[in-house]
Amino acid sequence: MTLTCVDQLPDDLAVLKRMVVDREAALVGRQLQIERVEREAAAAAAERDAAIERIRREAAEQIEAQRQRHQAEMDALLRRFYGPRNERFDPMQLLLFGRLIDTMPIDIKAVEQEAGQALSSRRARNRHNHGRGALPEHLPREIVNHDLKDAEKVDANGKPLVCIGYEVSEQLEYRPGGLFVLEHRRFKYAPADYQQSDTGAAIVIADKPPQPIEKGLAGPGLLAYVITSKLADHLPLYRQTRILARDGVHVAESTMCGWIVAVAELVAPLVLLMKQRVKQSKSIHADETRVPVQAKGSFDKLRTGKCRSGRIWDYIGDANNPYIVFEYTPDRTNDWPIAWLEGFTGFLQADAYSGYDAIYKLGKVIEVGCMAHMRRKFFDARQTDSVRSAQMLEMVRQLYEVEDEAAKLIAQQPGATSAQADEVRRDLRQRKSVPVLEKIKAWLDEQAKLVLPRSPMADAIGYALNQWDALCVYTKHGFLNIDNNAAERALKLIALGRKNWLFVQNDKFGKAYATLYSLIASAQRHGLDPQAYLRHVLAQIMTTPMSELDRFLPDVYKARLEAEKAAGKAISPPGASPPANPSPPVMAPTAVPGPGP
Repeated sequence: MTLTCVDQLPDDLAVLKRMVVDREAALVGRQLQIERVEREAAAAAAERDAAIERIRREAAEQIEAQRQRHQAEMDALLRRFYGPRNERFDPMQLLLFGRLIDTMPIDIKAVEQEAGQALSSRRARNRHNHGRGALPEHLPREIVNHDLKDAEKVDANGKPLVCIGYEVSEQLEYRPGGLFVLEHRRFKYAPADYQQSDTGAAIVIADKPPQPIEKGLAGPGLLAYVITSKLADHLPLYRQTRILARDGVHVAESTMCGWIVAVAELVAPLVLLMKQRVKQSKSIHADETRVPVQAKGSFDKLRTGKCRSGRIWDYIGDANNPYIVFEYTPDRTNDWPIAWLEGFTGFLQADAYSGYDAIYKLGKVIEVGCMAHMRRKFFDARQTDSVRSAQMLEMVRQLYEVEDEAAKLIAQQPGATSAQADEVRRDLRQRKSVPVLEKIKAWLDEQAKLVLPRSPMADAIGYALNQWDALCVYTKHGFLNIDNNAAERALKLIALGRKNWLFVQNDKFGKAYATLYSLIASAQRHGLDPQAYLRHVLAQIMTTPMSELDRFLPDVYKARLEAEKAAGKAISPPGASPPANPSPPVMAPTAVPGPGP
C-alpha cells in the first residue's frame, strides 16, 4: 500500500475495523458468485453431455431396430426362395346336359388369351380332308353299340323294322395306361319293304347317351385326364399337347381351354351344392392366396411379365360337411368373403386379414385365431432376438403337446362319438392349455415394455396381443382347431401349380379353375383318385337330376365304393373299359351299310 493510500485511511479505529469487515464481506460475496457461476456452467455442460448421449443412444436404437427389421426381411426372402418350407425347432339345370363345344356361347377371345394362340378346335383343312381328321389307326378301338329297345323296333302299323346299318362316330378316350378310341355305333332301322316304298320310309336311329361335350372329341376319361394333369399334377396344357402328339393325336391348346370351360360350367351345380353344405358347418377354415392374372392388352405382355393380382380363396367345412370350395376373385376386397359367407353362423378360423372384421362386427360369426400364424411371427424374429424367440416357441410347443395328447386319448376310444371326442379335447385344453396361455399373456405384457419399438420381436408381440382373444377361443370348444393350417395346406394345390403354369390369362378361366379345384381338393381330402372321381362325375352328371346331385359328393361316392367292395360286388371304377355290349343286331341282307369311321 502506497503512502498516499495509508494517509487516506481514517484515524478512528472503529471506522477502520468496519471498513476491513466490509472489504472481507465483499470478497467473500464475489467468491460465492464465482462458485455459483462455475456450478451453473458445470450443470449446463453436464446437461448438454447427457442430451448428446441420449440422442446418440436413441439413434443407435433406431439404427439397430432398422437393421434387425431389414435382416428379418432378408432372412424371410432367403427362406422363401432357398430355405425349407417347414418351420422346425336351378336356372343351372341346363348345365346338367351336354354342351356343344362348337355351338356353345364361348368367349373366343378369352380362350385365345388363355391358350396363347388362335382358337383351333379342328385340324388344318384342305380340299381333300374336310372336317375333323381321323384318329390314328394304331390306337386301340373299342366298339360301343347303341340299339333301339324292342318296343321301338316296330312301325306305327305294328310291322317289325329291320336293321339297315349304323352310323359311326369316334370319341377319343383315356384310361390309366394310354389313349384308346370308342367307336359308337348307332343302329338304324326301317320297314322291311323300305326299298320298294315310293313314299319314303321312316328311318329310326338309336340315340347315343349324352356326353359331357356333345359332338366333342374328348370323352369323360380324357377330359378327366386333361383337367387332373393341369390342376392336380400342375402340367401346363402346352406340355399335354406334346404328350398327346407322341401318340399321333393333335389337339390344340385352345381346344383344351374350351374343354376346361365347358366342364367347369357342367359341374358348377355340384360345386354350388358343396358350397351350401360347407356353410352349414359349425366352423369354417378360410384363407386366400395370390394368383397372377395377365394384364389386359396384347400378347406382347406375355414377354414383359406384367400381371395383376387375382385371388383364390378356400373355404373348408367341418367333419360333417367335409368339402373344400375355392372361389376366384379379381381382387382382395372384403366384399368377396362377405358375400360368400352370407347366411353362415358359427366360427370362422382365418388369419388376421382386416377384411374379415366386417363379418365379425355383424355378430353372427365368431373369430378364431391361428396359433401357427402367431408362432411364425416369433420364429421369424429369432435372428434378431433369439432368447425371447426361444422362450415363446417353447411355450407354444407346450400348447401343441396338449393337442397331441388329446389325439392319443381319443385314439384310445375307437367307439367314441364325435361329441365325446370334442368333450375330451375341450376338457384337456381347459386343464392344461389355459394355464400355458395365461403364462404366455403375462410374458407378452412384460416383454412389450422392454423390446425395441418397430423391431421384429415388437411386431410379433403386437400381433399376439392384438389377436389374443381370438387365439384363446379354441380352448372353449373341442371341435375347433388350434390353428388354420388346414386352409394353408389346401392352398398348396394352387401354389404348386402357380410355379408351373405361372399365371391365369383372364378372370373367366380363374373362375373355371376354382370350380374344378374344388372337386379335386375335396376328392383328395377323402383319399380318392381325383382323375377317377372326375371321370365318374363327367360320365353320369348329364343324366342326373338336380335333386340327386348329392350322389356325386366325394364322401357319398367314397362310401358307395366302400359298400360295394365290402359286399363283394365287382366294382367298375371310372376309367375302366366300357361295359360289354349286347350282340349287334343282324342287319337286313339288302341293307346299305352306314357310313364308316
